[in-house]
Amino acid sequence: MTGPTPSTLHPLPHHHKLVFLKNSITRPNIIVGDYTYYDDFEDPLNFERNVRYHFDFIGDKLIIGNFCAIASGVQFIMNGGNHETGPLSTFPFAIFGHGWESIVEGVDVREKYPSKGDTIIGHDVWLGHAATIMPGVRIGNGAIVATQALVTADVPDYAIVGGNPAKVLRHRFDAATVARLNQLAWWHWDAEKITRNLRLLNATDLDALERCE
Repeated sequence: MTGPTPSTLHPLPHHHKLVFLKNSITRPNIIVGDYTYYDDFEDPLNFERNVRYHFDFIGDKLIIGNFCAIASGVQFIMNGGNHETGPLSTFPFAIFGHGWESIVEGVDVREKYPSKGDTIIGHDVWLGHAATIMPGVRIGNGAIVATQALVTADVPDYAIVGGNPAKVLRHRFDAATVARLNQLAWWHWDAEKITRNLRLLNATDLDALERCE
């Protein structure tokens, strides 16, 4: 046996509040890796409703890596929620049409309204209950985002962040260890290799994990 099949929707047969997220996504601009799961108190198929202001004409993507754990209530605010702050009014006149679209004539609407780019969640990331991720944020591999944190800036690999706005509370490992973990990139191993080395992945001996086959 080599673990659950990553293409299954409900990896826990008797717990339908949890899904392997990749298999429930319908939007092409949400990309999710294998084994990443989402648990929802009501219905895990609600996930896409928690990706807010995600408009096709903006073109931004939400990219989530492998082996992430996403708790109920996590929300992603995408670039469609941004307004201009330079003009006298922040009101988005153009989207209402009926002549108001004239203010974007000759201008790519993606340039008219601010965009911070794609939102990227690394591998093996834990997003705690009701955390909010703002547009264009990059959360590094192995990071942990605390319950109800508001993440407004990039999160380093293997950092633990919390608060509003979220700040680094501590780093899980020193810089040299983080570099070794990123080089190892166990989240890209095949299922057989992961299964053979489960005890090492669930321990603290990085030297032994680096020697595994």
